[in-house]
Order: sequence, then C-alpha cells, then structure tokens
Amino acid sequence: MKPKPWPLVSSRIDRSFRIFDLRMNRSVSPRTGEEHDFIVLESAPWVNVIALTDREEVVLIQQYRHGTQEVTLEIPGGLVDADEPSVAAKRELLEETGYRGEEWIDLGYVHPNPAIQNNRCHTFLALGAKPAGAQSLDDKEDIAVVLKPLAEIPRLIREGAITHALVICAFWRFFMEYRPGVR
Repeated sequence: MKPKPWPLVSSRIDRSFRIFDLRMNRSVSPRTGEEHDFIVLESAPWVNVIALTDREEVVLIQQYRHGTQEVTLEIPGGLVDADEPSVAAKRELLEETGYRGEEWIDLGYVHPNPAIQNNRCHTFLALGAKPAGAQSLDDKEDIAVVLKPLAEIPRLIREGAITHALVICAFWRFFMEYRPGVR
C-alpha cells in the first residue's frame, strides 16, 4: 500500500539564514495518528550548468567548499533569485566562468534531499560555450575555470575527482538522456 501524506498541524520559521530558512513542521502520521516534529530547510531553487564548447570540452570550476573543507571540481551553478531557473543558469555560467552558451537545453530537475529540503536543483545544458568576458565573483567566491574533454567526465567521476552529488546527477541525466553514447 502506498504511503499517505502526513497532515500538517503547524508550521513556523524557526531561524533564517542567508541561503535557507529553518522551518519547524508538526505533522500527524496517517498510520499511527501520532504527531511528530520535522525540520525542513527551505531554500530557493538551485541551478547547475553543463557548458560544452564547440571542441567538446566541459567548462568546469574548482572552488573551496567549506562543508568538506576541500577544493572540488564541479560545474557552474548557484541559487535562483527572483528570476527563472533558465535566467539564473545563464547568469551563473557568466559570473563564475566568464563563458556564455549559444544554445540552451533544460535537462530537468531533481530534489537535492527531499527528506529535509524543499527545493529543486535544475540542470541546463549550454552548447557552444565561449569566453565572453571576465569572471564576476562575489567576495565569498574564489573560482578557477578548468576545461576537460567531455569523454573524460565518466572517468573523473569513477576515480573520485568529481564527488559533488548534484554534479554527478547532472552528468548522469546528460549521458542517459541527451548523449547516451558517451560512457
């Protein structure tokens, strides 16, 4: 039997931070009738961009991540402000890398962690990516741009050079749905 939704008894913002709100929800188990408290991280949607040059190179970024205290290899991305995800994707690619894409394809979205988060992460493919100017980083960003051949991406994931789960998911979607011949 399929689980049923849990009716919401109460909901309140407990604390607000720069990139998310901490919401406290109280819900009733439809199975037991008991009430339970749940923490939900409310966040704006996110975007990721797989940018491909005409030479079949992926525009990647390296940056220090405070959660893991490591420099990671990722694709450009960030928060969706008040704009649409497609607009945010174009903005993030340009700001983080100085590249623009000629053709844009929406590869869909995933829920980063539906157990505790309410947002989506949208992935876009930017074809014909070309340098269009300098990076426009904010004070909290220190990003290096790295170009890698598309054919190397599966190996980089297998060998642990790319470990960000949402980046791996973006590439999975790309290879399975858009370019199934590359593995």
